[in-house]
Amino acid sequence: MKRIKLRIGAELRASAEIETVTNPYDGEAVAEVHVAGPSDVDDAIEAASVAFDSMRRMPTHRRVAILEGVVARLGERAEELAVLMTRESGKPLQYSRGEVARARVTFALAASEARSFGGEVLPIDLEERAEGRTCLFTRVPRGPVAAISPFNFPLNLIAHKLAPALAVGTSVVLKPPPQCPLTGYVLAEIMAEAGLPPGALNVVHCAPNDAQRLVEDPRLNVLSFTGSDQVGWKLKSLAGKKQVLLELGGNAPCVIDEGVDLDGILPSIVAGSWANAGQVCIKVQRILVHESSYATFLERFVAATRALKVGDPMKEDTVVGPLIEPKHVERVLAWIAEARAGGAKLHCGGEADRSVVQPAILTDVTPEMKVCRDEVFGPVTVVSPFADFEEAIATCNASRFGLQAGIFTHDLGRAMYAFRELDYGGVLINDVPTFRVDNFPYGGVRDSGFGREGVRFAMEEMTEPKLLILRDVPRAR
Repeated sequence: MKRIKLRIGAELRASAEIETVTNPYDGEAVAEVHVAGPSDVDDAIEAASVAFDSMRRMPTHRRVAILEGVVARLGERAEELAVLMTRESGKPLQYSRGEVARARVTFALAASEARSFGGEVLPIDLEERAEGRTCLFTRVPRGPVAAISPFNFPLNLIAHKLAPALAVGTSVVLKPPPQCPLTGYVLAEIMAEAGLPPGALNVVHCAPNDAQRLVEDPRLNVLSFTGSDQVGWKLKSLAGKKQVLLELGGNAPCVIDEGVDLDGILPSIVAGSWANAGQVCIKVQRILVHESSYATFLERFVAATRALKVGDPMKEDTVVGPLIEPKHVERVLAWIAEARAGGAKLHCGGEADRSVVQPAILTDVTPEMKVCRDEVFGPVTVVSPFADFEEAIATCNASRFGLQAGIFTHDLGRAMYAFRELDYGGVLINDVPTFRVDNFPYGGVRDSGFGREGVRFAMEEMTEPKLLILRDVPRAR
């Protein structure tokens, strides 16, 4: 069986402890991976610190060439990466292939942004004392980045940390997802093959206590974390003076106004609810339907859900594969049971076959139920009727999360009202909240996060302005 070593500086390093990565669908061993101990993590931090000095001086054309080399190599190894992702994370193959394609876009965007990312000239002669001076600023990297990434997008969410870092000229220590670290190691290999110098990217699969060193060590100046809100906010409290970027959980609502063509929107809502077993932070979790269409929508949504391909993620048409770990199967089933005990009605699904939970649709829910209040991160969606559009928007806001919300309406005034009033990082009109393109400013408010991703926006988070003032001085005669 293949055994993956730590990547620290110029070294591929073995460690005393080894873990086996298994397929969450069938338990098959995929590969073994060395586990970093405290000294390994410290060495990775030091390697990134040393490499930063050369990375910040790397000329633009070299950074662009490396990024474009990554794009090409991702294309050459696309099917290999997709299969590996599916085997180690359980993501259905069709979505793994889509993720590889998106990662190529992410690196291509970084190459494009690197060519033009800079500063500007500002007029500062706003009063007499500032006459004769020229002001300009550029953006410089803050320092090495600590990158911690989750399992549900084991390639593209890592790309959203590494591509902007390379584009601005900084080094990284990456902790890949603990359940499926292999894809991250392959990406690091690809980046090295594309010309990334040793130490610019260090990859350490390690225990949470050892990963905390990445958050607390002052040699790393930026923390980019994607994961649960509980962990994210704890890490922010430990990060000290670091620049912190948090992409956390969601509880995405979707409002269907009166008069909307249900057949036209149903496919996107089905995909937004169930793709990758709902293990997406912007999955459709709460659907609010105008009372005039509620019964018809519910009937069609249940029928479409029952028709989905569920099970083996290696099959081409599977939509709902396994949950990543048994504890999440238990949690999702417990939340469904709690809702039913409180009076909710289960219309389909809700039973498990090993790691696969059949997609569950619940109605007659109440706000205090976990399926409404918290992030389910699984194949559960709740459907409720509403009579008043403004009331539906208020219901969307009655959540501690605020990542993205979707509104289906033909009324421009209502669309603009939703945009003004929804306390969310993103509002999507006539689309599901699950939609994301890799260049727009992606992130949430309240418990959903802090800062924004999207390649250029992450580059801004990882850099700071550096100011130059040039004063005209008369030449001596």
